Amino acid sequence: MNYTYKPIGTCSKKMSFDIENGKIRNLKFEKGCVGNLTAIGRLVEGKDINEVIKMFKGIKCPSRKTSCPDQLAQALMSLKKKHFK
Repeated sequence: MNYTYKPIGTCSKKMSFDIENGKIRNLKFEKGCVGNLTAIGRLVEGKDINEVIKMFKGIKCPSRKTSCPDQLAQALMSLKKKHFK
């Protein structure tokens, strides 16, 4: 199933991804640091959502209270509560 999330407090403006059998597929970001966000997409491809939450939750950019990886973790935690109880 495809999901879209609008991050708060980051340079990226939107992320979209699929979740298949509890694993992330096709993560894409709109705006932001293209190289880093492409790398994040490749790193999480096929990973379990719980593993990604554990890896990325709480990461902050130096001048912000959050980051794109942290916002991905927030999106996954929200989806987990709603759809993967």
